[in-house]
Amino acid sequence: MGVGDPRVARCLTIVGVAAGLVAVGVMPAAAQNGPPQWAGVPAPRLPDGPMIVHTAEHADVRVVVVTRGLSHPWSLAFLPDGGMLVTEREGRLRVIRDGVLDPTPVAGVPEVYTGGRFTGLMEVALHPEFTENGYVYLTYSTAGEPGTVALARARFDGQALRDLTEIFRVDPPGLRTASARLAFAPDGTLYITMGGAFNAATSGLRAQDPNDYAGKVLRIRDDGTAPDDNPFMGKEDHRPEVFALGFRNPMGLTIHPVTGALWAHEHSVQGGDEANIILPGRNYGWPVVSYGREYSGARVAQRPWQVGMELPEVVWIPSVAPSGMVFYTGDAFPAWQGNLFVGSLMTGRIQRTGHLERIVFNELGEEIRRESILGELRQRIRDVRQGPDGLLYLLTEEDDAALLRLEPVR
Repeated sequence: MGVGDPRVARCLTIVGVAAGLVAVGVMPAAAQNGPPQWAGVPAPRLPDGPMIVHTAEHADVRVVVVTRGLSHPWSLAFLPDGGMLVTEREGRLRVIRDGVLDPTPVAGVPEVYTGGRFTGLMEVALHPEFTENGYVYLTYSTAGEPGTVALARARFDGQALRDLTEIFRVDPPGLRTASARLAFAPDGTLYITMGGAFNAATSGLRAQDPNDYAGKVLRIRDDGTAPDDNPFMGKEDHRPEVFALGFRNPMGLTIHPVTGALWAHEHSVQGGDEANIILPGRNYGWPVVSYGREYSGARVAQRPWQVGMELPEVVWIPSVAPSGMVFYTGDAFPAWQGNLFVGSLMTGRIQRTGHLERIVFNELGEEIRRESILGELRQRIRDVRQGPDGLLYLLTEEDDAALLRLEPVR
C-alpha cells in the first residue's frame, strides 16, 4: 500500500496551535448561543513590497501580493493562458491577468443570494478538458424564494460566460449555506461538498439522513447526473448523488496526487475540525460523534468515535476554521512535496489569527508533524491552490482582499 492509501492504519493526531497568539476583546453575553463575535486582534495592512517569512523546512519564503481589491473572494482557478478566475461571494467572477485585476467582472454569472453566512457565489472549477470545451463550473446560492444551492456549467470565452446551464440543484429547497467546493476525479466525475448541518441538535441531524443533501459529499457526472456506481444508487430513501455522509460544513476538497484518494476537511464548532479521506458510502459521524464543543462550551457528543463511523486523518483542537486545501507537488519547494496545505480563517475563535497550515505525512500517509505559517500577517485565508508554476497561491478573505503568492528565496 502506498503513501496516503485509505486502507492503511490511521494516525489520529490532536495538536494545539502554536502559542503566543494574543486574544483581545470580550465575548458579549448575547453571543453565548451562537458563534462569538470578538473584537479580535487588529489586522495590519499587507505591505506593498514582498515580505520574507521563515518556516521550518524552507528557511526563507517570499510572500508577494499579486493583486488587491478583491471583495470576499471564495475560490481560485488557473486558466491555460496564464490568467486566473476568482469568485467573489457577492456574485462576481473576476479575471486576473499578469497580476492585474480586470476592473470589469465577467458577464453572464447567475444572480445569487447573499443574505446569510456561507452564501453567495462560491466555487469555480474548470472542466478537465477545458481547452477543448471551455466549460467552467460554478456553485452558488440561488436568488429568489425559496432559495437553494445550485451548480451551473457555462462556456468561458475569455470575457463572458456563454450558454449558462444549471445542471444540479438541491431539491427540495431550504439549503442555502452549503460552502459547496468542487473537485474533478481522474475518472472525470465531479465531487461536491454540501454543508449546512450546523447545529448539532437541529440542523446537524440532517447530516445523518441519506435522503437529505445537507452535510454530504456528492458525486456526479460532468453533466450533473448521478453515476450508476454511486454507493446509494437505486436505494430507497437515499439520494443517488450522495457519496458519503456525516459532515457539518466541509469547506475544503482535493484529490491526493499520488493515490487518487478524495480528501475533504470540515468546520466543527469549537475544536474538532477534521480532515478525512472520503470513501464511498461511509459515515463521518457528525453530530453523533465529535471532538468539538458547542459555542456555549458544552460537548457536542459524549464520545468522539464509535463503530461504523470513520476516524479522521487530522483533527484540530482548538479549531482553525479550515478553508481550501491542496497537496503540494511542485519543485519550487522540494521539502514540501507531499505536504497538505490548508487555509485557516481564525484560530480558537479569535479574530485576526488566520494562517496557513502545513501538514506532513509519513510513507504510510500518517501525520507526523504540522506547522502554522503566515500567522504574523493576521489574515483570514479563504483558499489555497498550487499554480502551474509550482508556487502556492492564497486568497485572503477581507473587504479589501488580496491574492498572495509564496515563492522560494533562492
